[in-house]
Amino acid sequence: MSFSDNLKKLPGISHLAAINLLDAEGNLIVAIENKAGSQGSLAVYNHLAQTYGAITPEAAKKGLELYAEHTDDARAHPGKHPNIDRLIELVEQKKSLRIKHVFAV
Repeated sequence: MSFSDNLKKLPGISHLAAINLLDAEGNLIVAIENKAGSQGSLAVYNHLAQTYGAITPEAAKKGLELYAEHTDDARAHPGKHPNIDRLIELVEQKKSLRIKHVFAV
């Protein structure tokens, strides 16, 4: 399955303005906003948060599967896909991130 095929199966994100990713201390690591260029990542991270409750190493592995062909590109070109790089790092470091949904008004 391609990334675009996988996206079609994920829950909608029209109700979200962003997802904030927080470290163990509650510090904001990054916000993935609902805007062109990041909506696919928002959908993936939202799905992982709904399914796993946090972005755990197990969730990150599933996310890498969902990114499909983009995961290979991210591995070949570190820094090109920061939202995928983050998942790779969580798997490798066995760390988790908490999520906080920011709902659209």
